Amino acid sequence: MYAPAAFAETDVSRLHPFIEQHSFATLVSNQGEEPFASHLPLLLQREVGQNGCLLGHFARANPQAETPDNQRVLAIFHGPHAYISPTWYASQNTVPTWNYQAVHVYGRYSRITDDAELKAVIAETVQFYEASQPESWSIETPEAEFTEGLLKGIVGFRIEIERIEGKFKLSQNHPEERRKKVIDALKKQSSEDAQAIAALMEADLPA
Repeated sequence: MYAPAAFAETDVSRLHPFIEQHSFATLVSNQGEEPFASHLPLLLQREVGQNGCLLGHFARANPQAETPDNQRVLAIFHGPHAYISPTWYASQNTVPTWNYQAVHVYGRYSRITDDAELKAVIAETVQFYEASQPESWSIETPEAEFTEGLLKGIVGFRIEIERIEGKFKLSQNHPEERRKKVIDALKKQSSEDAQAIAALMEADLPA
């Protein structure tokens, strides 16, 4: 990922929480001579390996489920984003741009072949996403036989993380006065993304 120094984020203590907060990812691998992508949730295990590990699963019918073990894959995690108009700067010789946050994770793919391990991964994933629900659903339901049948229709996998790259583009290359004008303009926008970028920019201002 192209990430100029002003926007590059390399601190794992910031990148790991970002991955967990924006865990619905785009997973890219090679299928023959072409790239192939799926959109799916990926669960981060921070303490596994040197840089952590990602867990996920495909529908068995998904061609990407045939990804061979040890292939290098790319997982892209998307954060908020917003268009930035040059009119907000009240300055000459400025151009439109886009502020956003994104994290790229590179790692080695391996398929989970053990049924008990696959069930444990799905249980952990469900627990992660159900934690905020008033009444949490569990994989160990009275319909356990139904659940066991569904597990036969998926392929689980893990990605051993080799490298994490973050790009948090929040107008850091502009003077503080100009950044404050952008923040004020974003706060007047109605979209949640614009509000989120404004908050991130505000938090990133010099103390």
